[in-house]
Amino acid sequence: MKNSFGTNLQITVFGESHGPCIGIVLDGLPAGFSIDEKQIKHDMELRKPKGKTGTQRHEEDTIHIVSGFFNGYTTGSPLTILIENKAQRSKDYAPLKYRLRPSHADWSAFEKYHGYQDYRGGGHFSGRLTAPIVAAGSICKQILNQKGVKIATHLEALYTLEDDAFSTKAEELDQQIDLLNEKQFPTLNEKKGEEMKTAIEQAALEKDSVGGILESAITHFPAGIGEPFFDSLESLLAHALFSIPAVKGVSFGLGFDFAAKKGSEANDALYAHDGRIETTSNNNAGINGGISNGMPILIHTVIKPTASIFKAQKSVEYDTKENIELTIEGRHDPCIAHRARIVVDSMIAFTLLDAWMSKAAKEEFEEETL
Repeated sequence: MKNSFGTNLQITVFGESHGPCIGIVLDGLPAGFSIDEKQIKHDMELRKPKGKTGTQRHEEDTIHIVSGFFNGYTTGSPLTILIENKAQRSKDYAPLKYRLRPSHADWSAFEKYHGYQDYRGGGHFSGRLTAPIVAAGSICKQILNQKGVKIATHLEALYTLEDDAFSTKAEELDQQIDLLNEKQFPTLNEKKGEEMKTAIEQAALEKDSVGGILESAITHFPAGIGEPFFDSLESLLAHALFSIPAVKGVSFGLGFDFAAKKGSEANDALYAHDGRIETTSNNNAGINGGISNGMPILIHTVIKPTASIFKAQKSVEYDTKENIELTIEGRHDPCIAHRARIVVDSMIAFTLLDAWMSKAAKEEFEEETL
């Protein structure tokens, strides 16, 4: 089981949905970075379910930083975060030990772990494991913010509904990012947000679920970070984002819409402005040849409809291989896209900080060698 990710900066996530606690180790942070615990709490709140649009499992999600942090600053040692699980209802999963839930990891987990996996609430596969990712990601985001980098994500689309687009003007885009980072439900258009909430609640009434597309914007990230080919900035970000449960698609800039364009339409024309190079459009989302060019990075992430729905579904009993009709009980989200927005922000922040640190380490070594 591979639970670590990163190069100069690494995260290791651990725990299960119904175990005593979950947590994360953030290793490689230099000493001396100021961390605001109130900001971590704020980001954790953005992940929590609210009202009828989320699960009725309400965890406190109080974070306990047990190493690597002292007197408000990172110490340079591995920073370990623990979060207790207090609202488990494991009895809901007792009848499901061998009953494979459609589109869940139950089937593939049996094939890999031969029945030794913790099946309660999805175990280590659960979206519950995104809570410590948000805590660690908040730290990474704060460090990037101290360097001027801004990150935010909005719910670009939900089911058949669409939000307003990010602005193509730099100042307006920064304002949109600041606004989104304060909003519990992440849409730019308030009216569209209310319509999306209604659609989620309607899906819940129908014992069903809906998915969506998240669009992330990163501004003021420096040019020259990333590698060609296998460690391209797109490769690293896609790797991190596909690690989030329920993510089934990642694209950059125009993404799949490039297929319907000619080169003359898709290319980003260059021009000089105030002593720096910029582009008149940003179809390539701030990345060329796997390396950042200084323009805003724009990422689209597809979140599938929540797999746990309350409608009867056809399935199989794993141990007997008998066909069954399965009805799932318990507490489940009718949509997780709006809650996943802060998870996406967190994974992006970690990946960009790691890539920046990798570049800095390489440059420092080259300077000492020359």
